[in-house]
Order: sequence, then C-alpha cells, then structure tokens
Amino acid sequence: MSAKAIGFEMNKPVLAVEGLTVSFDGFKAVDDLNLYLDRNEVRVVIGPNGAGKTTLLDLICGKTRATAGSIRFKGQELTRKAEYQIVRAGVGRKFQTPSIYEALTVFENLEMSYPAGRKVLGALLFKRSAEVIARVEQVAAEIFLAERLHSEAGLLSHGQKQWLEIGMLLMQDPELLMLDEPVAGMSVSERGQTAELLKRISRNRSVLVIEHDMDFVKSIAHKVTVLHQGRVLAEGSMDAVQSNPKVIEVYLGH
Repeated sequence: MSAKAIGFEMNKPVLAVEGLTVSFDGFKAVDDLNLYLDRNEVRVVIGPNGAGKTTLLDLICGKTRATAGSIRFKGQELTRKAEYQIVRAGVGRKFQTPSIYEALTVFENLEMSYPAGRKVLGALLFKRSAEVIARVEQVAAEIFLAERLHSEAGLLSHGQKQWLEIGMLLMQDPELLMLDEPVAGMSVSERGQTAELLKRISRNRSVLVIEHDMDFVKSIAHKVTVLHQGRVLAEGSMDAVQSNPKVIEVYLGH
C-alpha cells in the first residue's frame, strides 16, 4: 500500500455508524442514527434517560442486533459478527457496574485478561512469562493500582474497581474502548484521575464514553453527541452543545 493510500486509510473514521435502527416491539430505541468516530478521539454521548445511549453501545459490541443500518469498525461490518469476534477485532466495552473477580488479586484480574489466556487452548498452555508480568505491571501503573497489585480486588474502593475493569480491557489493547458511565459513584479526586487516564489512553486508541457528569464531560471530550429518542439531536464541541437551545430544552434544562 502506498504512503498516500495509508494516509487516506488513517483519515477515515475508525468507527462509522450509519442508518442504525433497532426496534423492540415496535418501539425504536435507536432510530436511523449516524455517528462517526475518528482515530484517537474521545467522543462523549450524552442525553436524557431512555435516549438510546446504552443501546448504542449494545449494538456496537454485538449484545443487541440491529434491525437496520450499518456499523463499520476499521472497514469491517460488525452487525453480522458475534460478540467475541467484535472483541477480537479490537473493540472493548466496560459496562456501568464493574465486572471484576473480587476474590482474586489485582494482578490476577489483569493477568486473566491477557489475550493469550482468553482462548481455550491459550488458557490451557498459559504461563506467567516475563512478558505477561511486564504487561500487567505496565497496565497497573497506568490505572493507578501499581501499589495494590497483590491486594484482593474486593478490597478496592468503588473507583479503584472501575479503574481495574478499564485495566482489564487495556490488557487486550483494544483500538476502540467504550465506557458506560465510568465515573458514576466516584469521589471528586477519582473523577479527576479518571479524566487524566482517559486523556492518556486516547493517545493511541479511540474512546467512546456515555456520561451524565457535565464537568467530567467538559474535561475529556473532543466532541459531544447528544441523543434524544434514539436520534442525534446535536453534535459538536461541549460549548456548542451546551448553548444549543434544543439541548437545553430536552436535557440540560432539566
């Protein structure tokens, strides 16, 4: 591939969602939605409850099947792929409630997420090599848990558990990281550290975040998308979105 062609590929959106629709018993939770996410972009999706935010993530990761439309990640169509195939393609997703192994240590949680150990054969042959240990220690430092590597995960604070789950995703080195309300229940200082973490990890991957905390959104977002009734109501910088009369009426005004 020529340098010009490589440049063209790099300029394409890493994620292209077009005409995306999903109906549940006639109700359109997501309705003809278009969204384009660039490489190394932090995009935050906001909107009132029931706007379709979490459903959008469910559709991208394959948890829910689209009724119509297209989801392309790095040119690959995702709507026909299984959840595990989407993970292997480079998409990682964190749900609202931390999903960690509380009886295991921080080290063991991260180690279990190492890609070679996630397949059946890989799990059978998996060894704690120097490479694995180095990767675990690197990720633990990134998520502010280097000093807690050998602590049981169940003893961590709520915010630290959120970081651990982000770390478990980082172990897989996804090119698209999707986070559903990552700072819910966190202290003010933990929210600040999480903003720092997301800015850092977006240097070599795209991040798609659902969030309600407007101060946090302002601190991390390159661009904000506002959903309402399954459609894009507005999109742009945080300042532009906050001053949009439609957004104020249906969301920020409440």
